[in-house]
Amino acid sequence: MIQLIDESGSAVSELPNLGKDQLLHLFTSMLRVRIVDGRMLTLQRAGRIGFVGTSTGMEGAQIGSAAALRPQDWLWSGLREGGAAVMRGLPLSEYVAQMYCNANDTAKGRQMCNHFMHKGTNYPSWSSVIGTQIPHAVGAAYASKMRGEQVVHSVYFGDGATSSNGFHCGMNNAAVWKVPAVFVCVNNGWAISVAAQAQTAAESFAHKAKAYGMPSVRVDGNDVVACYAAMESAVERARQGEGPSLLVLETYRMMGHSSSDDPSKYRDENEVEAWKAKD
Repeated sequence: MIQLIDESGSAVSELPNLGKDQLLHLFTSMLRVRIVDGRMLTLQRAGRIGFVGTSTGMEGAQIGSAAALRPQDWLWSGLREGGAAVMRGLPLSEYVAQMYCNANDTAKGRQMCNHFMHKGTNYPSWSSVIGTQIPHAVGAAYASKMRGEQVVHSVYFGDGATSSNGFHCGMNNAAVWKVPAVFVCVNNGWAISVAAQAQTAAESFAHKAKAYGMPSVRVDGNDVVACYAAMESAVERARQGEGPSLLVLETYRMMGHSSSDDPSKYRDENEVEAWKAKD
């Protein structure tokens, strides 16, 4: 597993060439996700908005990886990548409007809250049906390849989505067509109440890529710099026409799956506390 900074904050390997401003940008983007998520959850509990899926504990995975994309690249999201959309240019006012599903919402109330979209940063809306964004991303990446566009399509999903039809047909077609795509599996340990070890008998979700003929790598998802470095390498590979890759970012979901979930019903609080110590 790739890890560049350990849990104590010490560098354990050569770091990517990131300047002070870039590192500060990563930190402030992660902090914004934590603060906004907390505020949205408070509003949901007060009955002001309907639904929230927080990224608490997983900020480094989404921010570090998405920061390696260029402005023209695409980000096909799942439930928790709204913070990456804001980092890439989604105005915070539009983010909040979408959470309220009010008149200023880009979707004009036609989507559930927490289902963001932003045309200006190539961030399409997503479906609550798990895994459907994966073949969508692959089809769009194939179209970009046919048009000769110098863009990469990244697609984010959780460990539970690896059991979906969309994951398998998407991975297979992406490899066969050699599309400019990066698959980003954010393994946070739980698909609602289903533990990751109940999703696969493989040692890692990264092993699934081998059957489809594409490279994969496991990354410490709490190491924002490692996530950036791994994503940068995969994105550059795709941009050079060498085909797709699978990144598995190993992290932990500290909160419930969503504001509708009570994780105390199915997981040990000691497990949560152990991961909080790594936050």
